[in-house]
This record gives sequence, C-alpha cells and structure tokens, in this order.
Amino acid sequence: MTIVNIHEAKTHLSRLLNRAVSGEEIVIAKAGRGIVKLVPIQGDRSPRTPGMDAGRVEISDDFDSSLPE
Repeated sequence: MTIVNIHEAKTHLSRLLNRAVSGEEIVIAKAGRGIVKLVPIQGDRSPRTPGMDAGRVEISDDFDSSLPE
C-alpha cells in the first residue's frame, strides 16, 4: 500500500490512477491520516439482455396476491 499526501496526489494523479488500475492500493492522506483509497472498479459487466434467463426462473401465479394477516 502506498500513502501519498494531497499535494503529491494532485501533482501525480495520472500516475497514481495507473498504479491503482494495475492493482496497487493507493491511499491519499491529509495531515498524516488516510482519507481516500484509490481502487479500480471491478470488471465491466456485460449488458443484460431482456429474456436471457427465460425458462430458468419460475414465478408463482399468486406472486402479487395479498399476504394473509
């Protein structure tokens, strides 16, 4: 884990982002205390297609009926 102060983060933001995307944990500190952690967003989700799970999910006929009290 790498800890940098705010000034260093401003100065080298692109470099720090590249390191974070590569898997390195980067913490930005203010007055010596970590306040933010740079981490990559995990994986791009493939777009969901309507009907892609047709036949795999079954909903009962009374799904939206009132519940007994």
